[in-house]
Amino acid sequence: MATESQPRAHKAGAFDIRLIIALLIGVYGVILTIMGIWVTSAEEIAKAAGVNINLWAGIGMLVVAALFVVWALVRPLVVPAATESDDTAAVAGE
Repeated sequence: MATESQPRAHKAGAFDIRLIIALLIGVYGVILTIMGIWVTSAEEIAKAAGVNINLWAGIGMLVVAALFVVWALVRPLVVPAATESDDTAAVAGE
């Protein structure tokens, strides 16, 4: 049990870099998927050897973003209590 002299460790939550990366990759994945479904012309697909690159890259990015989110949920980062108290002492001037 944590007392006033021993603060508890807590999870990083929204500040977990994996969630930030997942958000960025996910946004680009959604944009590319939409581009692949509605905007990519037959001429552009022909240039890419008959493959809708925007669609496949978008789907791949959405899968990678989902894997990052799952990873962050399964193995959350725990901020050690000692680091937090050291930072507080430095700010207080001790």
